[in-house]
Amino acid sequence: MFTQATSCFSSACVPICRAKSHIALKSAVLDKLLDRLDQIEPGELQGLLSKLVREKGLLQKVFEALREGVLLLDSEGQINFINAAGCRFFGTTPDQAQGESIEQTIRGLEWSQLVSSPRSTVSRDLEVFYPENRYLNFYLSPVAEEDDADLGYVMLVRDVTRSKAKAEEELESEKINALTLLAAGVAHEIGNPLNSLSLHLQLLERRVRDLPEGDQQSLSDHLGTARNEIERLDTILKQFLQAMRPTTPVREAADLHELLEKTLLTLKPELETREIAVQLNLADELPSLSLDAAQIQQALYNLIRNAYQAISPPNGEIVIQSVVTEYEVTLSISDNGSGISPEMMGAMFEPFQTTKNSGTGLGMLIVRRILREHGGELEVESEENVGTKVSLFFPRTDKRVRLLSNQAPIEV
Repeated sequence: MFTQATSCFSSACVPICRAKSHIALKSAVLDKLLDRLDQIEPGELQGLLSKLVREKGLLQKVFEALREGVLLLDSEGQINFINAAGCRFFGTTPDQAQGESIEQTIRGLEWSQLVSSPRSTVSRDLEVFYPENRYLNFYLSPVAEEDDADLGYVMLVRDVTRSKAKAEEELESEKINALTLLAAGVAHEIGNPLNSLSLHLQLLERRVRDLPEGDQQSLSDHLGTARNEIERLDTILKQFLQAMRPTTPVREAADLHELLEKTLLTLKPELETREIAVQLNLADELPSLSLDAAQIQQALYNLIRNAYQAISPPNGEIVIQSVVTEYEVTLSISDNGSGISPEMMGAMFEPFQTTKNSGTGLGMLIVRRILREHGGELEVESEENVGTKVSLFFPRTDKRVRLLSNQAPIEV
């Protein structure tokens, strides 16, 4: 990672190397000026001062033209200069940052750790949350005169948010491709034996009915357990295949509130058994959306079921809210359950990662896939022992593209 980051900086390092030479030249001019101050003619003095002004202006223009953040620091980590890109990354201004320590400007950095070895160059990744969430990579290098006198440090900061997001997308795509191949094998290697077992159980059940009543009961119990386990395996297999196989939603105009009502009606017996109250805070008017009704109902079923399974009675409550904006419809499902740990939040969309003893860990993966196939997105907020909120974002307009018919070329 760091090797790549260093190579990415190679093109930007050219101005920095030139900047170092400008700093050294500037120092040499200053030394010459101080040594000969009492001997310099007014005309020569004016020429030297003009040269210093031009060099300062050139150096500042070079730094301001860079898209990378540039910070010049003294040996104690105090900021002597920060360019516009650096201010944008860290939510500050030159007036606020200059003269301040790097630790005050970039919260979470410890200068003593960064320069534990004074002559070493450091390349590190950094996540910032203000003024906006970004992933940055910074390159900190010492600057010294020819006589090894320390001039301080230069820090070059680069925004790697997009490249990091792209790398994560590629990794996720590779995982899905691998799991899709696995799904094809699973369907054949496990599906066929399950069908065979189910048929043999039916034959055994017929034989058991011919036995005396005293022998039927115990055998029927065992057969019932075996059938339940086969059905459970079959459900896991179907969920796995559904999560992995690419599907195309069959869309038509649908009312999201109506789909929610149908899903709640299906889950009503389980909610009542667990004595869980459902509070609806729905928008008065909801626009019709282009949805695959069956897929959206499945997503809602998974999320509401997850919500009530996380709640320990009594006083369980699920709050469902819908909000309409000019661009999208948001449906959020909140519970006051056990919440999700930070460790599990990071692995929430990994197959077979679950907090339930009998869960498959595929439910959230299926829900996210359904939302993304509809051009939407999924957001999860959770706090342990407080609860979880899952928000579904549906675009009001279709995000797909449409090829236009060929037209005659435009002459220019």
